[in-house]
Amino acid sequence: MNTKTILGIVIVAVGVVLLVMGFNASDAPADQITKSLTGHYTDWTMRYIVGGVAAVIGGGLLAVFGNRSPR
Repeated sequence: MNTKTILGIVIVAVGVVLLVMGFNASDAPADQITKSLTGHYTDWTMRYIVGGVAAVIGGGLLAVFGNRSPR
């Protein structure tokens, strides 16, 4: 394993943690009230979820394609 593959795996792990935090935050009472009044989750909950998805996708791509050398 090279450095880019390991970095990609670490980024995927951080993304999973962010997703779990976002889904847990979406069940919080304050977030449920905000969602019932506005139809949207709070900004911080959305940041956790969107950041987690981006980190999982980006880290996964880095882990899979990061070890290829340019020609």
